Amino acid sequence: MTESLVVGVDAGATSTRVAVHALDGTRVGYARAGAGNPTAHGLGKAVAAIAAALGEALGTHDGGRVAGSLAGIAGHVHEMVPELAKVWADHGIAEGPRYMGDVPIAYAAGSAEPDGSLLLSGTGAVAARIAGFKVDTLADGLGWLLGDEGSGFWIGRRAVKAVVGALDRGAPPSGGGELAELVVEHFLGDDRPAAPRAAADRIVRLAQADHMRLAALSSLVSRAAAAGDETALKITQEAAGHLVTTLGRVHVSGPVVLAGSVLTSDGPVRRAVVERLADKNVSTAGDAAGAAAWLAARPLLPEADAKALHAAFTAVSP
Repeated sequence: MTESLVVGVDAGATSTRVAVHALDGTRVGYARAGAGNPTAHGLGKAVAAIAAALGEALGTHDGGRVAGSLAGIAGHVHEMVPELAKVWADHGIAEGPRYMGDVPIAYAAGSAEPDGSLLLSGTGAVAARIAGFKVDTLADGLGWLLGDEGSGFWIGRRAVKAVVGALDRGAPPSGGGELAELVVEHFLGDDRPAAPRAAADRIVRLAQADHMRLAALSSLVSRAAAAGDETALKITQEAAGHLVTTLGRVHVSGPVVLAGSVLTSDGPVRRAVVERLADKNVSTAGDAAGAAAWLAARPLLPEADAKALHAAFTAVSP
């Protein structure tokens, strides 16, 4: 068993990561590839991304040494199971990976305790009660159109709505405050109509043509809030409030793991959430691919050893 390896996969809507570890927690391979969410990008593209990352992460290591593997994939598609089994077989791995969603993987990236809660805010937002490293109860995670309150998308949409509303009321396209300047720059650059309503109309058309541009504004809202912009500060506080409320619908006891770019990056939303959860045992998710590898290793290790090695598996890859 000392020569055995485990493989962890974290496949999401923007990127795929694969970690290969020895059972003592040593990371012996790591690779990144394109999007691995089959619902968002199609089965073929998702499988190809995971295959590319697996091949690079394994490198010269013998696939026959892999004693366990687990794939955490956003967007459950049953057809992924046999397709990944073929990819694993192509690398000489005897069995395909166990397959689960990305929510329990995100939780395991921040805690070695089997029971607790996850609060995730990235492009989307969801809270989950976790029991035995499996999802027991979910709250929100209803998507950008009807849910995901407090997510990066929600934050960006609130910012654009505030700026477009100000333009509609006659505010100038330039000089409307830090947040307004950043939003207008994001959508229009230097090509700005002189008339406020014309600028608003152009931003609306661009946002409707590619709604994911709204999620990219989350970091700009944080930047504006750090500069003291009152609208940005209000949005970040509202986002934190929504996230904590969502968590409150599922959390019973145990640790609370914060995950997703909004909550793992230092900024006003994370700080406000941490402050509101001061009475909870809060931790921050580490590397999700490493967490998947750790979950794959747990059945092969004594429980005490598995807990002791959690930090080694989930350390953030450089």
